[in-house]
Amino acid sequence: MEPNFSIIAGLIGDPARARMLSALMAGKALTTTELALEADITAQTASSHLAKLVDAQLLAVRKQGRHRYFQLHRPDVAELIEKLLNVTVTSTIQTGPVDSKLRHARVCYDHLAGALGVALYDSLVSKSFLIDNGEEAIIT
Repeated sequence: MEPNFSIIAGLIGDPARARMLSALMAGKALTTTELALEADITAQTASSHLAKLVDAQLLAVRKQGRHRYFQLHRPDVAELIEKLLNVTVTSTIQTGPVDSKLRHARVCYDHLAGALGVALYDSLVSKSFLIDNGEEAIIT
């Protein structure tokens, strides 16, 4: 069977779904209502989009009381979205959060980010607590 990434690309490529997926990059599970607000669509439309993303195993859903919480299904989904975001960025677009506090320190899906996260990483590498082999960091 040949790989068919056009289905996944089509799901991610929809503007509303792309906004919902981007909102989930912070690593926090969100409700349908919260994701609908992020995508500027109705909750009913969001439910339809979310069902497609769950069926494609891009999102996982868990029920807590009467709410359903959605989050990225696996780390490789977050990596894919992050790579797509990096490909679409041009030198004229400011990347990262607008809020200066978030630019200073934040969490991005499953890792530290912002100036403090980068400084911490650089410090751990310079002290040989981590080895950066270009693809991943290895704890020594």
